Amino acid sequence: MDDGTRGGCTGVSAEDLVTRDRSSYDASDVVEELWTCLALPSEALSRVQLDADNAPALPSSFKIGVLAQSSIALAALAAAQLHALRNGGEVPRVGVPLQHAVIEFKSERFYTIDGESPSSPLNAIGGLHKTADGYIRVHDSFPNHVNGMLRLMGLPKGSTREQLADKIAAWESIELENVATVRGDLAAYALRSYDEWDALPQSTAVANIPILVQSISSNHHGIHRSKLPRSTNRCLEGIRVLEMSRVIAAPLCGKTLAAYGADVIWVTSPTLPDLPSIDRDFARGKRTVQLDIKDEVGKAKLLELVKDCDVFIQGYRPGSLANYGLSSEDLVKINPGIIVANMSAFGPNGPWSGQRGFDSLVQTCSGMNVSEAQHADQGETARPLPCQALDHGSGYLLATGIMAALFRREFEGGAWQVDVSLAGTMKYLRSLGQYPGSSGFQCEDYKQQADIPPEYLEARATGFGHMMAVKHCAKIDGCEVGWTCMPKPLGSDSAEWL
Repeated sequence: MDDGTRGGCTGVSAEDLVTRDRSSYDASDVVEELWTCLALPSEALSRVQLDADNAPALPSSFKIGVLAQSSIALAALAAAQLHALRNGGEVPRVGVPLQHAVIEFKSERFYTIDGESPSSPLNAIGGLHKTADGYIRVHDSFPNHVNGMLRLMGLPKGSTREQLADKIAAWESIELENVATVRGDLAAYALRSYDEWDALPQSTAVANIPILVQSISSNHHGIHRSKLPRSTNRCLEGIRVLEMSRVIAAPLCGKTLAAYGADVIWVTSPTLPDLPSIDRDFARGKRTVQLDIKDEVGKAKLLELVKDCDVFIQGYRPGSLANYGLSSEDLVKINPGIIVANMSAFGPNGPWSGQRGFDSLVQTCSGMNVSEAQHADQGETARPLPCQALDHGSGYLLATGIMAALFRREFEGGAWQVDVSLAGTMKYLRSLGQYPGSSGFQCEDYKQQADIPPEYLEARATGFGHMMAVKHCAKIDGCEVGWTCMPKPLGSDSAEWL
């Protein structure tokens, strides 16, 4: 297809995807639509059991509960479908409780280590800043972004938020966005309304369906892997996943595959900053290896892992790994049956396709924060969502796309590419409609671990101490779901497959 869906939605026109009214969709409707778009067996849909509800589940005008329950259910159903393929028989039944799903959409906020909650990953200078003509949001999770923005503004390291605000106030929003983000290596985006976002070429370049799956083999039908072996009660047992990622969305994808039994090796760089408070949650289920791909020895070890993996997940700015010989084309030459999974801010198409971005920034530049504030009607200029819904939704959708590609590889062979973006998830979430007025905010939030029903938590020993954290919410009949290894210091494991 040439409508931007690339490899899905058989029999569904691009125009229908744009004009389809999803305002009455519950989670079951989303599961059915996206499952069908991935060309997966329709009979499996009867195996999903959801307490689907279109009512607000977190205080927001956006239907976060629908996204949370449906995206997690899609991943669980895809895992169940692979289990049935490998072992024969009917697809196991899948269940995802709505309350547990929305809590898991905030999982990085709810764990404790030895009774201590995680510290905020944010520094002191970020967030929304007033400009000469509007507002801009500055990302400050990484030290290089903090120091880079201060340097751009002519300020020394350690300057305060107030000092930065004084400098930013003299800039126009779009001008600073262009200098810092488009032409620079920072992350800052102007606050836009829906109308302003919709007027940008990038808004139409974002695909109408948030999971893009395509064959990337040069000789697709000439390359065929042997059938996946039978598995035990772990749906993805024996599937090897190599993950190079940061922050939330892509690490969540790897964490999800690990919950269903995949062997996930998370590769981080010893030369790049990490986010310890976030990493503790998203490292669950993974082995950890540190490799410097700028070093010949480190890159050689990485390529050895690539040769024998099933899936390669990358969450860096589009094109950055290609500079090191790790483009999709390069990876297929090394491993002709590989599935390359890309998480990006704005997707593979359009003028912003190569730009960096994070959940909060996509919320800002796409009109979500302005619309959320208008619905809340509290006099705010902008209001962020109550969780990183784009990150979490995108992570589960990427995991779903990967498992769809694994399924299709079994029948068609070859190598596959999966693309999911924060903007694509935003576009789909927006298409579900918003609760009228402030009605979406008339529900309880979950703000600390004490707010979580105890049956949704699990206690485990980690390399950092005793961890209490949110369990995975999906249930698959007859299958074990959850994480068998726990977080440990980065680089604790050997660079080899089990």
